[in-house]
Amino acid sequence: MRFPFLDRKEESTRLRALFSRREGALAVLYGRRRCGKSRLLQEALPPGRSVYYVADDREASLQRAALAGEIARLLPGFADVGYPDWDALFGRWWRDARPGMVLALDEFPSLVASGREVPSLLQKRIDQGAATGVHLVLSGSSQRMMQGLVLDRTAPLFGRATEVLRIGPLGAGWTSAALGLRDESRVVEAFAVWGGVPRYWELAADAGELHRAVRTLVLSPLGVLHDEPASLLLDDLRELTQANSILALVGAGCHRLSEIAGRLGKPATSLARPLARLLDLGLVRRDLPFGTTTRDSKRTAYRLADPFLRFWFRFVEPNRSRLQARLVADVARDVAHGFPHHVAGIWEDLVRESVPRARYFGRDWGGATSWWGAGRDRAPLEVDVVAETADRRCLLVGEVKWSDRVDRDRELATLKRKADNLPLAEGREVLLALWVRGSPRGVGRPADCFTPREVLRVLR
Repeated sequence: MRFPFLDRKEESTRLRALFSRREGALAVLYGRRRCGKSRLLQEALPPGRSVYYVADDREASLQRAALAGEIARLLPGFADVGYPDWDALFGRWWRDARPGMVLALDEFPSLVASGREVPSLLQKRIDQGAATGVHLVLSGSSQRMMQGLVLDRTAPLFGRATEVLRIGPLGAGWTSAALGLRDESRVVEAFAVWGGVPRYWELAADAGELHRAVRTLVLSPLGVLHDEPASLLLDDLRELTQANSILALVGAGCHRLSEIAGRLGKPATSLARPLARLLDLGLVRRDLPFGTTTRDSKRTAYRLADPFLRFWFRFVEPNRSRLQARLVADVARDVAHGFPHHVAGIWEDLVRESVPRARYFGRDWGGATSWWGAGRDRAPLEVDVVAETADRRCLLVGEVKWSDRVDRDRELATLKRKADNLPLAEGREVLLALWVRGSPRGVGRPADCFTPREVLRVLR
């Protein structure tokens, strides 16, 4: 059964609008692997006037022959002759293609690896051929190379693209449709492992129940996702050791730059570039207490941004020796023991992500983050969720729990004490909220409490 095509409405609309233009145009798609770039292209390309080619690592002559064969499906006779170079092939395509036809080159970095001249040749054809009405789409998983081809001012294709689409993971709200889950708490648990990557969902759907899928796909050394982080890094980084070490330390709980540098035995300044690259790739994120800026570097916390990577570096990386020794069942028991705590962290992220979209208490909120620091009484204080209205007069202060046994009245009383001690709350209207896994115990106004249903509903 073909896996359903989920979301990507805006991206599809933009691509179809581009393909309907009278003038020839260039679209560029990039983003981490397995997020559905190829599927998006296949869904959006106009049938009957498109050529879709996936590049590979073969010699240029073999790739030209393969591309000519794909073009021949649309333009009969195109592959009847050999093409000595890329200029000859592209020249004939732009000469013979009819207005409105589309050439889509997927895994474009592989094509460039076999022919460094390709971007310059495409630049020439784009500049000369806008009036022909022939469109070009370039797609690839190497974010470094794709960004360099389009966004770098020295690149041949800089400024030529009509659309540049970065394709990332889907929102958590789509997990239910992808995996056929009706219980919202199960959806959160599944998202805590697979994140929003469609290919992971597809593999998980075939592997069955969540923990069985984890053992089969991730824990087992034979699993297709067992070495997934290395594959992600290989797409974009030349030197893997330092990046992998940073990811491992952050995944193990080293969230401060000084901690990471200390564990690596290196000065913090030497980590600025690799950290910036991991941030740019979306593998690591920078957290700051609500109301502070990036200039407050001492309070910055680094965390793994992707749920799958967070799961992998928490449960797989520290157990690789045991897993290689085929002690998968032993590690699976450790995963089962630590899994609720892992899910709780992802649940907090989803709650904060939902705040600007859900109109909690009928208000419009800005972005939500956590807050940590010294309270008004000078004692350490941590708050899970803090957000404010646009006029900054009202503050949302929330607590997030991943438990089936939550006493609502007691938790809200504790949260009230935290809010009273929060420096940001002084002189403002404060609304208290509790996010829980299931219906909490206690009597009171239910509008104070929210569950995965309210959160997942807006994360689509």
